[in-house]
Amino acid sequence: MFAYLEGKLTYKSPSLLHMNVGGVGYELNITLHTYSHIQHADQCRLYIHLQIREDAWVLYGFADEAEKATFRQLLGINGVGAATARIILSSLTADELFSIIAQEDTRALEKVKGIGAKTAQRIILELKGKLALPQNPNTLSQAKHNTTAEDALIALVNLGINKNIAEVAIKKIKDASTLSVEELIKQALRAL
Repeated sequence: MFAYLEGKLTYKSPSLLHMNVGGVGYELNITLHTYSHIQHADQCRLYIHLQIREDAWVLYGFADEAEKATFRQLLGINGVGAATARIILSSLTADELFSIIAQEDTRALEKVKGIGAKTAQRIILELKGKLALPQNPNTLSQAKHNTTAEDALIALVNLGINKNIAEVAIKKIKDASTLSVEELIKQALRAL
């Protein structure tokens, strides 16, 4: 239904943003990869996936079409919903996921919150040979700008993690004050 939205960003967090497009405000769920691309932008274009549920219509925004395609491929796997796909794409860069799939490294995939052994095997089996290595791996490097644990906590809660559990995970991370918010969230997801 939607290919992309382009407009002014009126609210940004590492997992959620509001975009004003022609006077209409859209709420978009995003990944850390996308956040690292738009965190300093006032306007942008995001590629959209619309999920229609019984209780809500939910928009997901992605910085590039490759991430959107990977998200949709993950949704096609039995046992992987939108929340899990978003956590995977927030915990791993596209090239890390590609490498994990290519090497059939189920243990690395199991480190992502919500992924058990069977789901990791299923993801690898179903995505083997379907994921393409990103055209420009350098665009996937993480920005090192925001260093607040509060932003990381907000993002983890928006990803569906209990606030108390997220706080404990953030406190487990050594040198958290030197990390970007994106890296802090990734490490907290691995520590859960």
